[in-house]
Amino acid sequence: MDAALQALLAKLEEQGSKNDATESDYRHRMMNLEPATARVLALWVRSAKRQHVLEIGTSNGYSTIWLAWAVSATGGQVTSVDRLADKHELADANLRRAGLRERVELVTGEGNDVVASLPGPFDCVFFDADRFSIPGQLELLMPKLTPDVLLFSDNAISHPRELAGYFAALEALPEFEHTIVPVGKGLSVAYRSGVSPQ
Repeated sequence: MDAALQALLAKLEEQGSKNDATESDYRHRMMNLEPATARVLALWVRSAKRQHVLEIGTSNGYSTIWLAWAVSATGGQVTSVDRLADKHELADANLRRAGLRERVELVTGEGNDVVASLPGPFDCVFFDADRFSIPGQLELLMPKLTPDVLLFSDNAISHPRELAGYFAALEALPEFEHTIVPVGKGLSVAYRSGVSPQ
C-alpha cells in the first residue's frame, strides 16, 4: 500500500474517532473498524485472492477502501451495501480520494432487501451492519456463495450476544470452519473450502 493511501486511511481513522466520541445518533456515527482489524481483514482478502466481495455496512467507506485495495491485486470488485444515502455520499467521495472508486459498486437500501436482489456469486462476505440480521442475510446468500468462500464479521468479542444467532447458523453448516481472531473487537472468520473432506 502506497504512502498516500496510508495517509488517507489514517486521516479517516482520526476523523471517525473524533466524530464518534461526540455523536450520539448512530446514523451519524462512522463506527469504523479498528485499524488493526481492517489491516488483518484486507491482508486476508488479498492473500486469498478474492475477486467478488460483498460488504454489508459501508458507512463512510473506511473498510470499503481496505477491501477495494485488497481486491485490486486480482482486478476484483467490491459490492458495498448501506441503508443510508448520506453515508454512501461520504463513501463515494472517500473512494474517489483513494483512487479506488472503480473497484466498488455502492448499493443503497435495507440489507436484507438488497441481499435478496443481488445476483452474486460472492467469494467473500463481510457482515458489518445490523448484527441481528446476519443469520437471515446468510440464508439469503447461501445459493449465491462460491464453493470456496470466506465470511467475516466484526465485534465477535465485544458483542457476542448480538452475534449468537449468526454463530449458531454457522454451527448448523458443517462444511464451514469457524474461528474468532482476537484482534480489535474480535474478527469472526468462517471458511468453506469447497473440497469434500477425505
